Amino acid sequence: MTAVARERRQEAAVHELEVGAYTVPTDAPEADGTLDWDATTIVVVHAHAGEHSGVGYTYADVSTATLVRSELADVVRGMDAFAPQAAWAEMVRAIRNLGRPGVSSMAIAAVDSALWDLKARLLELPLCRLLGMARDSVPVYGSGGFTSYSPAALAEQLSGWVEQGIPRVKMKVGTSPELDPARVLTAREAIGPNTELFVDANGAYDRKQALSLAERFRAEAEVSWFEEPVSSDDLEGLALMRDRAPSGMQIAAGEYGYDLPYFRRMAPCVDVLQADVTRCAGITELLRVDGLCRAHGLGLSLHCGPSIHLHPALALDRLVHLEYFHDHSRIERMLFDGVVAPSSGALHPSLDRPGNGLEFMRSEAGRYAA
Repeated sequence: MTAVARERRQEAAVHELEVGAYTVPTDAPEADGTLDWDATTIVVVHAHAGEHSGVGYTYADVSTATLVRSELADVVRGMDAFAPQAAWAEMVRAIRNLGRPGVSSMAIAAVDSALWDLKARLLELPLCRLLGMARDSVPVYGSGGFTSYSPAALAEQLSGWVEQGIPRVKMKVGTSPELDPARVLTAREAIGPNTELFVDANGAYDRKQALSLAERFRAEAEVSWFEEPVSSDDLEGLALMRDRAPSGMQIAAGEYGYDLPYFRRMAPCVDVLQADVTRCAGITELLRVDGLCRAHGLGLSLHCGPSIHLHPALALDRLVHLEYFHDHSRIERMLFDGVVAPSSGALHPSLDRPGNGLEFMRSEAGRYAA
């Protein structure tokens, strides 16, 4: 091996995983059909090789950062930075006794995204070009409309996205089912007749409630997307909704998927699968979910975290759109340089920046350290 080859090989070895957790208060109380919260924690991982580093993150509990330090850092250290799939397989093997769903998959997701970003930066390529671009932009929908919002706040947020040129918006339902038809009508009046309206129950309804409200939402407000009308654990209920929902309304679920078998079980039960790269063990597994969607003839919609999803989304064959979630898009603007704003209803990558284009602003993040 030549001296140049040895130097390059040494640079390509991952020598450190750096991890931090940061808890950012919401700008107002937030709630959906089954949960309420006033802060969000982001776990940020930097993977270092030579003088280069890649960044990835997940929205998860502080315990996720602990797991990266205690279980994954030693696994990845010394591995080839040009082979993130190999590191992914070793991380999955290492957490066998901890359980794959949940915190383990979110920890792997942050590391995997950081390793893919590191590889792209080592090659001085935008991450989307490394992965292989299937498109040059990613359609988005504005997402928020929390059940904790007043009707005025709901109308202001949703109409604001329309004014920015986003042609589709989503609101939360399910906290008070008896009030939801009126809230949905408020949303429709605020966004006008030409914007797509989505609703997300986060599994709050039972089957009969969901069927009844689906009819009303479609007839009264032209709702075209019903997300988690029943619990994602109720696969029979999701299939029932898919088969009996009104024409023009798609049934979607999948945001709680942590591994490929989860998506395989859900695929026959929905019109559109959802996946979250910060939950489904990272880019490596997300690409497999895309293949699964192709095999089943399904669309794939990406959940939350628009900036961490942008570059992998550009490589997906079955992509429908990406959620531009109020809480996460706000945090990404606060903590990262290089965040892309929507333009004409889509995100367009900055191809003059290597990797995912993001730079973590440590001085800004320090005040939120958990």
